[in-house]
Amino acid sequence: MLRPAVLGLLLACAVSLSSSAVILENGMPVLWVHTAGQLSDLPVQNDILNPDPWHFLHRMSLYRLMIAATDPFMGSMGTNATDSPIWGLPLQLGWMLTSGRLADPTGVSTCGLQTGDTMCISTESWWSCVNYFVSALPFLSAAQQGFMGDGLQVQMQVPEGVLDYCTTYADCLSRYPDAMGKWDAFFQGLKAATDSPLPENEKKDSLLGLYWEAQMASTHASAACNARQSHFSAVELSFAKNWLNSAEYVSAAHFQSNLANSAMFITPLPSRILKEDDQAPNIADLSTDENHSLSIFSWMSRANTLLGGRLVTYWRGAMCSVTTREKGREMLGQLLLDPTFATTTFLSIVTGMATSC
Repeated sequence: MLRPAVLGLLLACAVSLSSSAVILENGMPVLWVHTAGQLSDLPVQNDILNPDPWHFLHRMSLYRLMIAATDPFMGSMGTNATDSPIWGLPLQLGWMLTSGRLADPTGVSTCGLQTGDTMCISTESWWSCVNYFVSALPFLSAAQQGFMGDGLQVQMQVPEGVLDYCTTYADCLSRYPDAMGKWDAFFQGLKAATDSPLPENEKKDSLLGLYWEAQMASTHASAACNARQSHFSAVELSFAKNWLNSAEYVSAAHFQSNLANSAMFITPLPSRILKEDDQAPNIADLSTDENHSLSIFSWMSRANTLLGGRLVTYWRGAMCSVTTREKGREMLGQLLLDPTFATTTFLSIVTGMATSC
């Protein structure tokens, strides 16, 4: 792993070359080449693996190691080396880094800022806290289920005085039993799928269902991070809420969050923290795609509210089979990536699909 000063320079160069969110370098997640390729690259204390999830490269390394350990069980996802649904998570983390969302929002420290340690992930950021639930928790579960080797013990590092993050499998299971149980079920399902008689498309759909159940359980558990929302503007918080809400749609459709698919959905996300006077689709220093994404996220949230929460209910009801989930994934792509795809068309199709199930 390179020194922080060199990494900071690389990061600054990458961000300066693009007006949109930077999530890829040479076709891989940002700074991927500098992450740990094997467990022995991470610190060990008293025979216990001791990663520091508050260092960007360590947290990104958790994803690299999970992907490598689970790839032999991902045959139903496709023939490409980047077809695992786990790839969406490192891209998401990279977007949070380059958009400034992992930095200390309180102003008390320079953690994550260009004037400080650019690889530092702040324990005070709501974004980094929410991401902890889909990085540290699944890694601890994967290790517990034997994907990192027999009997491996793991304890996450945490800054002194910070007490509200679980650091071991037993600790996380005690605090967030539903999330840890769902991640356990996903990793167990991966092993069981190797002997499953199901056709490959049904096996894939089943595994994606388990994966998204775990992701959503982690998302719900991350309500523990809500006190950290006070450090951000109302506009940023509205986007954060809409971003979380969008997970309800992609999860119900069993979205295959491989590298290529995830890159299409994450690249149009806002490349900086939103300010009080930002109003999509007219934010001058954001791209047309970023403004469009913000507008669609906002519309989906408003529509769901106006319908008394029924848009999400309709959508879940419509995603009732392998075939409708395939159609749902296609529709989400059209809605978020094609400005000519009308929101009224989306709404009418969803309600029609829901009644036909």
